[in-house]
Formats: sequence, structure tokens, C-alpha cells
Amino acid sequence: MDSIYWIIITALLLLAAFDLINGVANDAVNFLNSAIGSKAAPVRVILTVASIGVLVGACFSGGMMEVARNGIFHPDMFSYHEVMLLFLGVMISEVILLDTFNTFGLPTSTTVSLVFGILGSAVATALFKISKLRLVQSVWDFINTDKAFEIVTSILLSVAIAFTVGTIVMWISRLAFTFKYQSRFKWFGCFWCGIAMTAIAYFAVFKGLKESTLMEPSFIQYIDQNLGMALLTAFGGFSVLMFLLQHLFMTNILRLTVLAGTFSLALAFAGNDLVNFIGVFMGGLDSFQYASSVAAAGGSPSSITSMECLMPGQGMPVNHYILFAAGCMMIFALWFSKKAKTVIATGVELSRQGEGGIERFGSVPPPAPSFAAPSPWDAG
Repeated sequence: MDSIYWIIITALLLLAAFDLINGVANDAVNFLNSAIGSKAAPVRVILTVASIGVLVGACFSGGMMEVARNGIFHPDMFSYHEVMLLFLGVMISEVILLDTFNTFGLPTSTTVSLVFGILGSAVATALFKISKLRLVQSVWDFINTDKAFEIVTSILLSVAIAFTVGTIVMWISRLAFTFKYQSRFKWFGCFWCGIAMTAIAYFAVFKGLKESTLMEPSFIQYIDQNLGMALLTAFGGFSVLMFLLQHLFMTNILRLTVLAGTFSLALAFAGNDLVNFIGVFMGGLDSFQYASSVAAAGGSPSSITSMECLMPGQGMPVNHYILFAAGCMMIFALWFSKKAKTVIATGVELSRQGEGGIERFGSVPPPAPSFAAPSPWDAG
């Protein structure tokens, strides 16, 4: 194995570690803002709940790594050398982009950074290959256009869907509990929190962990076949639990719901977005291991003209020790990253509604004009 590939895989590892820290700093605002902004619990409790969610989501995120391997481009159209350089270019550009945004306290989409980073790197590599070898194929023959279009469309639709659903849910909740809040919530709050907890469980377990390689296929199939009964049972169980906690133990069930949502968001963040941070490295590691096996058999990595090993169903099993280590590194960044605190502070301060304090991006009124005549003492 040529030393250049050892250098590339080492660089991918270091960049992935740095990307993890920057990615957590950027995305921490997504799952911590609600809990911190509402003061549902002390910050240490919120971070502990989020840390557990991140670790669980990271360990169950193996099924999402296919996006970086073959979700944007066709790896069988590229050689081993081209794929390694492609992955290296993606990691360098993503780290620079995320670090720049985090330095200024501006959250950005890590998914967009990854998707368009891979797309741009694949297009550039394809154009270079076509011009060098004078191929008859077009650049789009190298790109998985259907999947790429599906991912980009999903990103755009998620903005509209999140806005619409958030507006509807908030309208209903304010309509139900704005007037005579104490008496209504005393008797109907357990059902409202039961609905919220059921929705959280649905998206966290039934959807967020569905693609995990650690989940038993028989369990996933059983849940899919009995989804209605499972949701009804979950709603009944959560409603009874919330009623008992509220009336017997005098617990603020809204705080528990917010913390449960924080856990769910952290789990989904790690389970779905971990691919944005280490997916490229995992793809490069699979390529490196495949080339090493070819070299061990007496072949040459330079002779690998098609990376079919990265095609769907052909990738090597996900190393769960790497996922666990990545989860631990994300937790460390969550607790100690100064950039994460800056981004979280930006998100919280943007939601101020005049309750006091200084708005980071608030408007500054012009100074009032003064029409008083100058005092003769001013000249002295």
C-alpha cells in the first residue's frame, strides 16, 4: 500500500474528529434551545439528558452511513485513487465551512454542507476524469441524480413542513391552555403530555432507530405491522403515568416532556447527523480496507478502477466501536466547546420577546435630536 493512502486515511480521521467538534458546536442549538430557553431544568441536567441521547443515537446510527458512500455519486464510476481524493476534498471543505460559521456564532445545516460538499467534489472529479481520459459520458452519469435530488428536495421540504406543523401545534396548544390555564391543565394536561410523549417515542424509536443495524428486523417488522395498536398503547401508558406524576407526586409534567423531547432530539441528531461528521471517513476507511485486501492478494491499489465495494449492500459492516468513540467525542464537545456555548447563546437570545436583557441582533434606535441652545460654559 502506497504511503500516500496512509496519509490520506490519517488526514480523514483527524478531519473527522475536528468535524465532530465543529458539528456538535453547530447543531447543539437544535436540541438544547428549547430546554435551556424554557429553563426546564438546570443546565447540567439538560446536558446530561442530551448526552445520553447522543450516545444512544450514535451507537444506533450505522444504517445511515450509506448516504456518504453512494447516496450522491456512483462509486463504481470512480477509481480507488479518485474516491480517496474525493473524500479528502469533502472533509477539508466541510471543516472550513463549519468552523467559519461557528466562529461567528451562526448555526448552519451540516446536512447541506455534507450533501453539497460531496456533490461538488464528485462533479469536479468527474469533469477532470472526463477531460483527461476524453470519455463520452456526461458528468451526470457519475452522479446519483435521483438520490441527490431526493435528499435536496427533502431538505427544502423539511423547512416548510417544520414551519407549518410548528404553527398548527402551537395554535392548538395556545387555544387549549391560554385561558384558565391552571384549571384546564390540571385535568387535561396529562393527555396533552401523553400525546407529546407518544409523538416523541414514535419519532425516536419507530423512526429514528429504524435504520439501525443493532435493531432486530423482527422487532421493526412487528412494530410496522401493529403501529396503530403500539401508538394507542403508548398514549394510554404515558397519559396514566403523567396523571400519576402530576397528582400524586406533584411533578411539573411539562418539564419532563421538554426533557424527553431534548433526549429525543439529541438521539435523532446523533442517529441521523453523525453521517455528516464521520460518514465520509467511514467511506474512506471502507475503501482503504478494500484496497488493502487487494494489495494483500498480490494486486495493486492503482489497478482498482471501479469502487463497487461502496455500492448499496456491498459495504463492510459498520464498526460500532468507532460509533461509540464518536458519540463520546460528541459528548465531550457538548460539555466543553466554547463555540457550542456561543451558538446556543445566539439561538436563545434570538427568541427574546422583550423580557429584559440585551438582544444580540436587536435593532438600535437613532439618537434623539437635541434642540437645546449650547451653553456658554461648554466652550470653556
